[in-house]
Amino acid sequence: MRAVIQRVQKATVTIYLEKTAEIEQGLLILLGIEEEDSREDIDWLAGKISRLRIFDDQQGVMNLSIQDTKGDILVVSQFTLYASTKKGNRPSYIKAARPETSEPIYKTFVETLSELIQQPVKTGKFGAEMQISLVNDGPVTILIDTKNKE
Repeated sequence: MRAVIQRVQKATVTIYLEKTAEIEQGLLILLGIEEEDSREDIDWLAGKISRLRIFDDQQGVMNLSIQDTKGDILVVSQFTLYASTKKGNRPSYIKAARPETSEPIYKTFVETLSELIQQPVKTGKFGAEMQISLVNDGPVTILIDTKNKE
């Protein structure tokens, strides 16, 4: 699994001119899934994100997690995180999981993250054409790949 995690002041998902999800201070997570992803990847990534200390404490030091701040989370599926640009100029998405594999993993990830932070996690609509608006806070943007645990 790959995730782009953005600390945001606010973020929204719009589908066909209708706002379908909105959060205030918290995290926007763009999530890519590949065929080999498993429950182990879900648990590791959800745990890492829930404990990631990227929010400022009273001294202005990034020392607080989303659990500490009780901030919102918005998760949006994004197969393009597995784009390969090795050959030519048209990206290949062969490493991205097919919808029948990725949708259950996506839903399980959202449920797991919600349980860890003990509050609902908002989502985009899986497989839909979405417009994402956000105000990146910081900016703080972190990339995490469960196959490359740095």
